[in-house]
Amino acid sequence: MIHSNFLIGGDLLVNRIGMGTMRLCGQPGNFGPYTDWNAGLRLLRFAKDHGINFFDTAHAYGPGWNETLLGEAISDSAPGPVIATKGGVEKTAPDKVFPDGRPSQLRLRCEESLQRLRVKRIDLYQLHRPDPAVAFTESVGALADLRSEGKIRHVGLSNVTLEQLILAMSIVPIASVQNRYNVQEQTDTAVLEHCTLHGIAYLPWGPLAAVPFNKEAPLSTDARLKELAHRHHATGGQLALAWLLHRAPNIIIIPGTTDTGHLKENIECGRLQLSQSDLAEIEAATRM
Repeated sequence: MIHSNFLIGGDLLVNRIGMGTMRLCGQPGNFGPYTDWNAGLRLLRFAKDHGINFFDTAHAYGPGWNETLLGEAISDSAPGPVIATKGGVEKTAPDKVFPDGRPSQLRLRCEESLQRLRVKRIDLYQLHRPDPAVAFTESVGALADLRSEGKIRHVGLSNVTLEQLILAMSIVPIASVQNRYNVQEQTDTAVLEHCTLHGIAYLPWGPLAAVPFNKEAPLSTDARLKELAHRHHATGGQLALAWLLHRAPNIIIIPGTTDTGHLKENIECGRLQLSQSDLAEIEAATRM
């Protein structure tokens, strides 16, 4: 496994191949409870038993149902996997999603997450999205307060600009950033490089360039990428994920799935050793 571990916040050692759990919700729109609850429990436990020790979720997934499923699946694990969750986004219907970064709301959602995840302290709590109606410093300050109170261990951010990241770092130590990034979409490179420089975990969402309500991820089905992957005895999706692992040592991938076979495939991407020439070929093949 290349660069198999990363230390989040200086004290949480995790496998760089984690798991995003958003898909384990009702569909469409990741709304409501997962329709096969027991299968979801089995999948999450299978992931834990096969080396996944970092799981990403959010209040908005469900909303709430995803955290409940994850808490039921792994709360009795010893040692427990690292869990990252997010607050600051509300979902009232599959297509009704909006930010709410008020300090009072962030505190409420954090308390609810503690209960649903069945933990006394959340390992990594991330602001899901800046709220244009609330001063960014107020939202980040609320997470800093929750950290001081021992309700969360580390503070993270999601969907932020470089300027917002730098501002947040002046308020509280930032342990992670979760922005959209993949081999085909690299507009967030400045944020990634700042995170790399400062030892901040970078969690790229949309690692296979998936779009909402579309079951097919473009980087899993791209014919050019499949052709390259064949030479490595891999799938196109594995090659795209491996590219991320090679891109920077602080990247932790969190691909999601509802299938054990696909989960195994994701885990196996860590065996791929890519040369600089390979990486350049992958970028050229996926250039839009």
